[in-house]
Amino acid sequence: MGDILVQKDLAKSLRLIAREGKDAFYRGEIGDRIVSEMKANNGLITKEDLAQYKPVIRQPIRGTYRGYQIYSMPPPSSGGVHLIQMLNILEKFPLQSLGHNTARAIHLMVETMKLAYCDRFKYMGDTDFVKVPIERLISKSYADELRQKINRDRATPSEEILPGIINQTSEEKPDTTHYSVVDKNGNAVANTYTLNFSYGTGITVAGTGILLNNQMDDFTAKLGVANAFRLVGGEANAIAPEKRMLSSMTPTIITKNGKPFLVTGSPGGSRIITIVLQIIINIIDRGMNIAEATNSVRVHHQWFPDELQVEKNLNEDTIRLLKEKGHNVVIGRAAGSAQSIMSVDGIFYGASDPRKSGALTVGY
Repeated sequence: MGDILVQKDLAKSLRLIAREGKDAFYRGEIGDRIVSEMKANNGLITKEDLAQYKPVIRQPIRGTYRGYQIYSMPPPSSGGVHLIQMLNILEKFPLQSLGHNTARAIHLMVETMKLAYCDRFKYMGDTDFVKVPIERLISKSYADELRQKINRDRATPSEEILPGIINQTSEEKPDTTHYSVVDKNGNAVANTYTLNFSYGTGITVAGTGILLNNQMDDFTAKLGVANAFRLVGGEANAIAPEKRMLSSMTPTIITKNGKPFLVTGSPGGSRIITIVLQIIINIIDRGMNIAEATNSVRVHHQWFPDELQVEKNLNEDTIRLLKEKGHNVVIGRAAGSAQSIMSVDGIFYGASDPRKSGALTVGY
């Protein structure tokens, strides 16, 4: 506690990038060091790979929820599509009158989550390589179809939603970061970035201070076999050269009458989408302020494994009622670290999730 960490190599890398721009990383000294690291450890990335790499700028996924406009991340993240898909399904349920985190409200949210994550398996991947039916998935009419499949009194087993999927799981190891920013002019940024696991691969490129990620785990290595976040992947997310892997990142901006209302996002691996969903519902349906919405107990279901994961502070009577509805309730650790900004009467209020130490909120 109180020790000082000096990252001289990383500082040098950042100065090079500041001075020489992206070429310092992809074509210059940093790139050369990355290639040397690859050669020394039988890696696959070449100098030509780095030189040819280009980021792809895509239009955000757009939707509406109870009069609010939603903007979120497009594929190859599944976050925006399934966030809006779930909001569309839930929009016609009386969540406000059902109460916050009651068994009836959680049941409807969880059955909605199952349907969305099943569609994630069936359809989602890099749109440069596979055709993803985005417009249908985020349409109100498709949400109407899915809503009819929800039994309001009983949990539908995951196996019945899409039979025949083999489920093999491993332990979850997330390490993603999110931050939200709004300036005095109302310009808003929601930014989520990731190494995938804690410290990525655990490998630092010598002389650079730069960690290598291990996002290859986000691809479908084998159909029906879960990744480290226990997500079962589909054919659309199979590994291919130059293809971008599927993620769950869900940086989201919500506006009301054309002005920023909420900027939010979170780390949390496969739970990211449902974390953001619950932040939005807590604010719009339950009328919570941003701190209440952030601190509130969270639940999660991702279709497979067939588990309703709940944080440990959920009411015991609620858990009993959920079990009576047929849910396989698993009490687990705290989920995510949402970082959000909300506008109230023209004043911006920020909140950092208490679930993760070191998160801060600052104003101007």
